[in-house]
Amino acid sequence: MPESTSTAFHDLAAFIALPRVSSLALSPDGTRLVTVVQELSTDGTRFIGALWDVDPSGERPARRLTRSGRGESAPAFQPDGTLLFLSARPVADPGESDDDKREAALWSLPAGGGEAARLLARPGGIDEYATAAGASRIGLVASRLTGATDTEQDERLREARQKAKVSAILHESAPVRRWDHDLGPGVPRVFTVPDPTAGPSAEPVDCGERRLDAYQGIALSPDGSLIAYGAAVGTRPDEIRSAVVVADAATGERLRVLESPDAEFGAPAFTPDGRSLVCTRARRTTWETPTDVTLWLVDDATDEQDPGRDLLPDLDLWPGAPVVSPVPGDDGTPVVYFTADRVGHAPVFRLSTGSGELVALTASGAYSDVVVAPDGRTVYALRSAVDSPPAPVRLDAGSPDQHPAPLPCPGQVGALPGSVTEVRTTAEDGTALRAWLVLPPGAEPAAPAPLLLWVHGGPETSWNAWHWRWNPWVAAAAGYAVLLPDPALSTGYGQRMHERGWAHWGGAPYEDLMALTDTALLRGDLDAGRTGMMGGSYGGYMANWMATHTDRFKAIVSHASLWNMYSFAGVTDFPAYWMRRQGDPLERTERYERESPHLGAAKISTPMLVIHGDKDYRVPIGEALALWNDLARFEVPAKFLYFPDEGHWILKPNNVHLWYSTVLNFLAHHVLDEPWERPELV
Repeated sequence: MPESTSTAFHDLAAFIALPRVSSLALSPDGTRLVTVVQELSTDGTRFIGALWDVDPSGERPARRLTRSGRGESAPAFQPDGTLLFLSARPVADPGESDDDKREAALWSLPAGGGEAARLLARPGGIDEYATAAGASRIGLVASRLTGATDTEQDERLREARQKAKVSAILHESAPVRRWDHDLGPGVPRVFTVPDPTAGPSAEPVDCGERRLDAYQGIALSPDGSLIAYGAAVGTRPDEIRSAVVVADAATGERLRVLESPDAEFGAPAFTPDGRSLVCTRARRTTWETPTDVTLWLVDDATDEQDPGRDLLPDLDLWPGAPVVSPVPGDDGTPVVYFTADRVGHAPVFRLSTGSGELVALTASGAYSDVVVAPDGRTVYALRSAVDSPPAPVRLDAGSPDQHPAPLPCPGQVGALPGSVTEVRTTAEDGTALRAWLVLPPGAEPAAPAPLLLWVHGGPETSWNAWHWRWNPWVAAAAGYAVLLPDPALSTGYGQRMHERGWAHWGGAPYEDLMALTDTALLRGDLDAGRTGMMGGSYGGYMANWMATHTDRFKAIVSHASLWNMYSFAGVTDFPAYWMRRQGDPLERTERYERESPHLGAAKISTPMLVIHGDKDYRVPIGEALALWNDLARFEVPAKFLYFPDEGHWILKPNNVHLWYSTVLNFLAHHVLDEPWERPELV
């Protein structure tokens, strides 16, 4: 490619150094919009977040608000305009080193400017918090050691463990791990603090045990009198599920629990009058059926006799967390905003809970972090797409199919090395299928581009947003076309799309992927003789499945992948969920026998790159070791990229650099027939 067309994606160091935008918070008067921008540390070994002020009108450039070696996250405002955030930065104490305070504490920046001050700290750190729209009370989630009854005892026990260099954790119930971290020794609990500016002397109000950090979501009623939060209920592992607890924020008394044996409730949000509650409700997965998600309204949040009602009975999509407008609709009923995957996009939807009117405010892109202006007329969100990174945008609250322009903010990536289009076809059962296709510059019939098939994880997700970790533009800069398909099990195409692949992960999803690949390769600007395949998590499972079912690809990259479903069932971080879907391997083995890739190990002939992190508890390292050993046993050309200090995702900047380098070099060797080049530092 000519030097003049070089972009940040042609240089891995430049790509990794690009700033990354996340989170939004809007001030009570609607004049300040705050986001988090992550940038590389000076030594290039980690990403550090900082708060930035974005002009909601889009007229002024963004202004940086914070700077520290530990970074800042989770911005939120109090009613008086004070900006709160979480940070593990040290307090301004000359005798305290940067290593003295490792846990996140709650900090504040005055509305009129000034220095940040630490408001509230907990012995084990603060995991999550929420503010009230019209009161100073805050709610927070923090862990407390088993056996401790108050903050002082909790701190004393932690100091004793640290002094004795004890790291052991005694578990008395499942589960014991979550994604990339061990659960315990502390147990997550929900607290409230009447006024965080009053100092640390008052003991926070204990509102109950969350049990598992998997169940997130915390909300205060506008007047601060009630708190609602996601928590685990059930005793046996296969009974554990998410519920929404409503408690008196001043006393901690539990007033009600919204739960059902066949459903999971979460992401609570109060209505402006503080009386009603909106949350998500997901049908629990079973052997026969996948989950199905909707929004749920409880008219009286404290009434155990009010079971609530479905707000979206006719929507064949899965809504995300609800955001309630501070202003009711014209009919006096709450107005709710949410996002949902839809045919390769994820619009912002506006729902009038009284009439049931549903409007998609956006025409394209994937949205997140929705916030609503105090007058209810304007909505702000982060917008991204396959071809654009997250950026804050402003939307009119009542207009459909908008194409908003980004507000001035860091995070722009400059020119892209190529273009994006769509591929569409039809499955054998008549289902419409689609994929994004990223094309490198210069791809044409006279010079067709090699094709990489990338299969997403989940599997219940969609290729519709920007990805820093699986970024197709890095591959496009290396000359590849990248196919990003949404096969059976993907979100955004209705419940039938999930049901098509539920009974056989290697059935309809595999057939859909092959159909979309075949259709893409009918294009004259793609080279059917030079193809590779990549996938992570469920996509890694599919990489292994394809390796045992076809030899059409010249190389396969399998990241964080499932290999032996029998062994996986007992060592993943929450086996009970897996067995609900897959069956108990001691009693119901047909899906294991039909779907486990390891049973076809002797059929593999395609060169494979296996990638795994040792701290991956969702798909434990044993899966990669078993796959690697089988590849060696059957003399398949293969390499194993192992990260001892990473989990399901590779997150440390220099490890990310090595991940991309190794993948691209492996593909260049096998797909492009170039000499193998071992990346530096490995």
